[in-house]
Amino acid sequence: MTSDYPRLDVIAVGAHPDDVEIACGGTLARLARQGYRVGIIDLTDGEPTPMSPGPEVRLAEAKRAAETLGVAHRVQLDLPNRRLFDTFEARVALGKEFRKYRPKLVLGFGEKTALASPDHWQAMQITDAAVFYARLTKWDEYFDGLPVHTIAAQLYYTLAFGSLGLPPGAGHLVVDIGDTLDVKLAAVRCYETQFPPAKAHVLERIRGFAFAQGTAAGYAAGELFSSPRTLGTRDLMHFLFGMKPGDEPRKPDVR
Repeated sequence: MTSDYPRLDVIAVGAHPDDVEIACGGTLARLARQGYRVGIIDLTDGEPTPMSPGPEVRLAEAKRAAETLGVAHRVQLDLPNRRLFDTFEARVALGKEFRKYRPKLVLGFGEKTALASPDHWQAMQITDAAVFYARLTKWDEYFDGLPVHTIAAQLYYTLAFGSLGLPPGAGHLVVDIGDTLDVKLAAVRCYETQFPPAKAHVLERIRGFAFAQGTAAGYAAGELFSSPRTLGTRDLMHFLFGMKPGDEPRKPDVR
């Protein structure tokens, strides 16, 4: 029964605990502050890793990170780290979660991450398929009788910090995280096994990347997303300025 599960507005999907925090933690924190119910689904427990004593510690870190961001619900699937593949079973497992929590928007990986975990690319394909599977009828035997659910929108986030170009997509947008960048970094720091003092430079790279993305859109800090479909709007002024008739538009951040 879907009534057994809280309905979420947004779900962000990562291959491992910490993927989502690094890629779009500022956006999730901002959405939570705006009153939206935000969820995270980690496809694997991210273990083993060199400096972690085990999955229980990593799970505790993930819970603290979610609390830091204001995330309403976090799910960890039992798919294998380092051996994550786009299989039918993985697609169905994630599709079930989408049917349970019924999000309007799904955020996930949008490209390969060269020299980093191949799980990221597999996670993108699993997420794409699960978004589709969530709405397919006449497949109850695979989905425990959960009712179908159509996800209205999907966006890709990026972890390709080494690229100077835009990630693939039919459209791109930047979310203002000027007010939540520190929250994002605090959530990443919750993963003490992954980011000990010796890796403090990674936090500075994340901060710098947010500055670069935000500057391109006139914000102090931002997070970049790409859309598999061309972006459009029925309300141009609200899209550009977040305004209603009679409001004053947001002043451009000109330096």
